[in-house]
Amino acid sequence: MRVVVVGASGNVGTSLLRALASDPSIESVLGLARRMPRWKPDKVTWAQADVASTDLVPHFRGAGAVVHLGWLIQPSRDPAALWATNVVGSARVFEAAAAAGVPAVVYASSIGAYAPGPKDRAVDESWPTTGIASSPYSVQKAYVERLLDVFERDNPGIRVVRLRPGLIFKSEAGSGVRRLFAGPLLPRRLVGSRMPVVPDLPALRFQALHATDVAEAYRLAITRDVRGAFNVAADPVLDPRSLSEALGGRRVRVPAPVLRAAVAASWWLRLHPTDPGWVDLALQCPLMDTTRARRDLGWIPAVSATDALRDLLEGIGRGDSVDTPPLSARSGGPLRLREFLSGVGKRDGGTS
Repeated sequence: MRVVVVGASGNVGTSLLRALASDPSIESVLGLARRMPRWKPDKVTWAQADVASTDLVPHFRGAGAVVHLGWLIQPSRDPAALWATNVVGSARVFEAAAAAGVPAVVYASSIGAYAPGPKDRAVDESWPTTGIASSPYSVQKAYVERLLDVFERDNPGIRVVRLRPGLIFKSEAGSGVRRLFAGPLLPRRLVGSRMPVVPDLPALRFQALHATDVAEAYRLAITRDVRGAFNVAADPVLDPRSLSEALGGRRVRVPAPVLRAAVAASWWLRLHPTDPGWVDLALQCPLMDTTRARRDLGWIPAVSATDALRDLLEGIGRGDSVDTPPLSARSGGPLRLREFLSGVGKRDGGTS
């Protein structure tokens, strides 16, 4: 099978390329990226493409499956740029897949597509995907779910799978995650496998998994005759108590409005690139039931959520990276100058 991976150079994409290279049923992989990587894994050919403008049909012809991972987190201060790539670009991917006669489309949705939900029980894939209104990321993920609903209705012969993972961590994403969410002012030496302080909020309960495990879920979705949505996350659920025990941090009670106000003020002052909608997403997204992925995909995560988080934090502390533009330690420029010149979230400063 020939597989095309859109947005192949990021956190999930690099892990997926490795997973596909190890699968004997996959003959070749075309990785599409806005900026050409130097990293060249087995079986992979790279092509430069922007989902917002490039004619994708020639790239998709002859593929057994298209995996759509392409998504911008930054520039968070330019909503038009995010919409053009994330929403309009996704629509163009789906349209091109249909025009090229691709038999299977696998889309990277997210826990962020879900409406606010419970923190004391897990919900399955039938929970509404109407998003969280104050989170631009969530709103766009929910909107693309609606686009995919229409695509499925209009193209019943195409097998469509949408994965909804929790937060995705790995050490090699350390430099990229630091740029995306913390910005240029965070000293690496302050980050490691331990955290001095953990915010103690009752609603801070979330799910995560390692990038290698989510890559395996994508590989299974590509190669098995399955359709529909799958929640994917590892145990345990991460909350202030488990984070404190795992990372050695002292729990400090912080009211949710105070935390959000602090993040909002810091964002408006351009001290970091992460908009306050991410706080709302963390505190309001539901816990997911992963029964369907384990039963129908045969997916079992190999890394615990706690170990995945430790791996990421250690990677941030060391400055780990992969030689692709989204993940390379060089992408922020010398002394992180490109990140400062980007306006810390106003323009793409090597963060996407």
